[in-house]
Amino acid sequence: MFDNDMAEILDSFIVETREILERLGQDLMLLEKGSAGGDLLNTIFRAVHTIKGTSSFLGLEQMTELAHVFEDVLNKLRRGEITMNSGKMDIMLEAYDIIKELLRQIEEKNIHRIDLTDIVARLSVIGQVGGAPVEDPAPVPAMWVPAPAPVVEVAAVAAPPAGAAAQMSPVQAEPPAPAALSAQPKVTDTTIRVDVGRLDGLMNLVGELVLGRNRLTQIAHQMVQEHEGIPLAKDLTETSSQIDFITTELQMAVMKTRMVPIAKVFNKLPRMVRDLMKETGREIELRIFGEETELDKTIIEELNDPLVHLMRNASDHGIEPREERRRAGKREMGTVTVRAEHEGNHIVISVADDGKGMDPEKLKAKAIERGMITEAQAREMSRTDAFNLIFAPGFSTAAKVTNVSGRGVGMDVVRTNITKLKGIIEVESEPEKGSKIILKLPLTLAIIQALLVEVAHEVFSVPLEAVLEVVRIQAKDIGTISGREVVRLRNTVLPLARLNRVMGTASNGQRGEWMYIVVVGLAQQRLGVVVDSLLGQKEVVIKSLGSYLGTLPGIAGSTILGDGRVIMIIDVGELMKLSAEHQ
Repeated sequence: MFDNDMAEILDSFIVETREILERLGQDLMLLEKGSAGGDLLNTIFRAVHTIKGTSSFLGLEQMTELAHVFEDVLNKLRRGEITMNSGKMDIMLEAYDIIKELLRQIEEKNIHRIDLTDIVARLSVIGQVGGAPVEDPAPVPAMWVPAPAPVVEVAAVAAPPAGAAAQMSPVQAEPPAPAALSAQPKVTDTTIRVDVGRLDGLMNLVGELVLGRNRLTQIAHQMVQEHEGIPLAKDLTETSSQIDFITTELQMAVMKTRMVPIAKVFNKLPRMVRDLMKETGREIELRIFGEETELDKTIIEELNDPLVHLMRNASDHGIEPREERRRAGKREMGTVTVRAEHEGNHIVISVADDGKGMDPEKLKAKAIERGMITEAQAREMSRTDAFNLIFAPGFSTAAKVTNVSGRGVGMDVVRTNITKLKGIIEVESEPEKGSKIILKLPLTLAIIQALLVEVAHEVFSVPLEAVLEVVRIQAKDIGTISGREVVRLRNTVLPLARLNRVMGTASNGQRGEWMYIVVVGLAQQRLGVVVDSLLGQKEVVIKSLGSYLGTLPGIAGSTILGDGRVIMIIDVGELMKLSAEHQ
């Protein structure tokens, strides 16, 4: 295959081409919308030209061949020799998808020859000056056809002479780039690529530092209490405060190195909406806000599937067909708005549409029809509970199953992924006005803010991102429904779980008139956790229980307090399951 020098060049090619393709996908969408200014066309042309040149340098024949024909079409577009239309864009997007597939094969070192005959022929047709207009291309055949035996295209390339890597990009031979491109070299000069594993190791070390900081703070506090007025105690307190400040700053700096803009996920949405419009026949305007909002890389990677399903749901279930919208006095083109913003230690992502909305009573009726709930349960359901039915496995309001929706799995996938990320889902909807799905996610999963609670003289830590509120109620306010303790909180009936019973700790025998309820939420579920007392908020580091203890029901891990005590961190999702089983 490659010697070390060429392997390094190939790795660099993969990373840089992936970045070029991400941007190219967005630019092609802008081009179709009519943003066909010279700068945009030049940017797109240069992107494909760069891919052609670098792939040619590495001996990647198929990528070079396809990029060359693609480049010819773009060159004629920017010269004004041919014009753009939807049919031509369909073919160009297919070529773009095949280039992405070729790159994926190279990255996975599993290269198969793809039949490029059809796509090359159709690119050549749309690139003909004065040729017949292409509005509706013929049905697309299989995008790639693996040959019986893999053909490795990246073999037998001689090592380049010293400095060849710096000469490999043909962009340098082009005229000066537009203003939008001229900034790119500066960005490259001030950045460095670091393996994610190194960042994880750095985050683990910062976690240990946080534990040491907490211990030092506790010791300093005790020293001041026992030896107030002694200069050494004052010095220790000042040093502890300085270490606390530096640790917090270092923690934030390390967390920022793992942050990537959510645009990495949002940038895929315009293409998806375009495909959905062709599939469903609806007209949809996509509006995106907050794409510069940053989120931990591990969370970003898990967000793709939920957003795909939310967009498909909004496009097929939410936005009505044009005739139906016209009859309702709405614009024929529906609107889907995707927004991301920071809210404390969380990021809030919402997907809203101005479609037909959801009727709680119709949702209940559909759930009864499918045998998911009884009529008695439906009568007791709040509006919020009715909306949450859409997350049940197999639930769908679609009249028929299509390629877009109707199988009842999409929103279940959303719930599963958001639960995995320790996030919260909220649903807002008004019939005939539209729906809004809100995802609330933690910024990071490594070091968390937690609420310390005490139950039967045992201290537990509850992740603060799952805590919605804390309320103090009287014992007489607790009732039962179907044998389960509940409390009415504003307009919602909230199920309760006594933490000592669920976790198997002995009761302390205290039954005062007042008690604390910690209201926790995960995905669409809510639960009130009954505890004896609240001990305050702490920053904690999640530690594994190790191979000796393995996994314990309801426990996400452990942490060490400043006084050296080891306490358990509650797994809110498991707690909800256990509380249901204990009823």
